[in-house]
Formats: sequence, structure tokens, C-alpha cells
Amino acid sequence: MGIEAGVHHCMVCDRIARIRQGQNPFFVRELETGYVVLGDYQRFQGYTLFLCREHATELHFLEREFRRKFLEEMSLVAEAVYRAFQPDKLNYELLGAGNGAHMHWHFFPRREGDTPGPGPVWRLDPEELYHERYVPGDREREEMKKKLQEELKKLL
Repeated sequence: MGIEAGVHHCMVCDRIARIRQGQNPFFVRELETGYVVLGDYQRFQGYTLFLCREHATELHFLEREFRRKFLEEMSLVAEAVYRAFQPDKLNYELLGAGNGAHMHWHFFPRREGDTPGPGPVWRLDPEELYHERYVPGDREREEMKKKLQEELKKLL
């Protein structure tokens, strides 16, 4: 169930293809089961994703050993995000609905008062969550990537 030419309209597969072509500036590191990337929008400083190497919609569709390793690597990525960005709390989400239904983890470093009220980040208005002011510049993006790469290196 790898990424195949027959998989169409999958944003995650497209992002992985750009990583493989050296064309994704948000790429941080390749692991055995997936790819670590910073989020395009940094409304939550350190927002990171872990993209499953295989195009699968559910954890139970992965072969047992790959699934075990995927979950292990996910937890190491989460720990690296926590260490690199030192949030008050780290939110984890495994998503894959729409846009190809390709599983990918979201790690949101949360801080006291970072949203108007408690709850998931998705309660924010999309215009706020995806506002251009949260797209990091080259220098900021590279600094964030370096922090995360250093923490990953310590853990792997």
C-alpha cells in the first residue's frame, strides 16, 4: 500500500512527492515510516506534522510491524516537538479525511491563553488559523527546522 502513481488527488502524497524532489521547504526529516514537516501556517509556534509514508486511511490497514514502528516514530516526533518548542501542552491528532484520506499526525504546541477559550485549534476561524501572517519567513522556518532536527537527532 505504498504511494503509487494510481493514487490521485491526495494532498499528502503530493507533499511527499515534493519532499522526494527536494521541493518542500517545510521538510524536516525522513523517518522509516514517514516524513516530518513543519506546518505551512504557524499560528501555534512549532506546529508539526508526521506524514505516513504509505497511503493508508486507517491504522489497522497498515501491516502490523509497520504500524508498530509508525506509532513509535510518531511518539518520538511528538517528544521532539515538545522539547524543541516547550509548550504548556501538546495536542496530538491523527487525521486523514478528505483530500485523499491519507493518514497524517498533527502536533499542536499549546500555550495558556493561545485561543479565546479551551478546546481544539479547529474552533478558530479558518481566516485566523490560516492567515498569511502565520506563514514563517525563510529565516524563522529554518530556525524552527534546526531546533526540531536537533531534538530528533537526540531521540533517534
